[in-house]
Amino acid sequence: MAQAMGDAATLPTAGPDIIDVQLALGQQCLDRGGAGRAQAVEWFRIAARSGDARAVNMLGRCHEHGWGVPADPVLAAAHYRRAADLGDAWALFNLADLHCRGLGVPADDAEAYRLYAAAARRGNVKALNMLGLFHEAGRAVAEDGAGARQLFQAAAEGGDCWGRFNHARLLLQDGRTEAALAWFARALETGFPDFYFGMAAALADQPDPRLRALAWRAGELAGGSCPSPVPGEGRGPRKAREG
Repeated sequence: MAQAMGDAATLPTAGPDIIDVQLALGQQCLDRGGAGRAQAVEWFRIAARSGDARAVNMLGRCHEHGWGVPADPVLAAAHYRRAADLGDAWALFNLADLHCRGLGVPADDAEAYRLYAAAARRGNVKALNMLGLFHEAGRAVAEDGAGARQLFQAAAEGGDCWGRFNHARLLLQDGRTEAALAWFARALETGFPDFYFGMAAALADQPDPRLRALAWRAGELAGGSCPSPVPGEGRGPRKAREG
């Protein structure tokens, strides 16, 4: 038995797939910024030659945001469409975003909603938050506050920072301050700079000092001081999207 266990220990373990390595290298180059972004595009192109949906989606991201290539939302949409056809949930989400903004594709709320729903069915929790915003505002579907609440809660429980923010926003609106505070705090655990800045602005003028403290913390995480709220938005936290 000891010999058998020793033999098993010497067997080679499966390494990462070559496509995963190429994607990881591309992401590292992207994270470095500057000239590294052009290298990232090349790694994503190499990975995309195999038909990997994730790589095709990342090419779309690069063309949408001008990472290492000139910004070209039309080409970004084409990459997202191809990756979506290959089954990538993020590509569905990103293409929905373009339709939501009318960037590179026609502005089309109905198509955006359809794509967000498809992304959500594939497990994209950020899409749940976006669906919640559509139901809350009555965009592409009938206004449905109860449905929006369910979608925000599902996104929050799935770990999406904007879902957590919007779930907390409605809890605060209902007077459930303690529960809202907990969800606002959890939103900070999974955020990113633009989210932190948005949360800081939304909570900066709240009368509860605990909410203002969260705003200050969000501002610190955003890399700057807590901004003042946007004039005319009122004293309640503004609804927020994926960002």
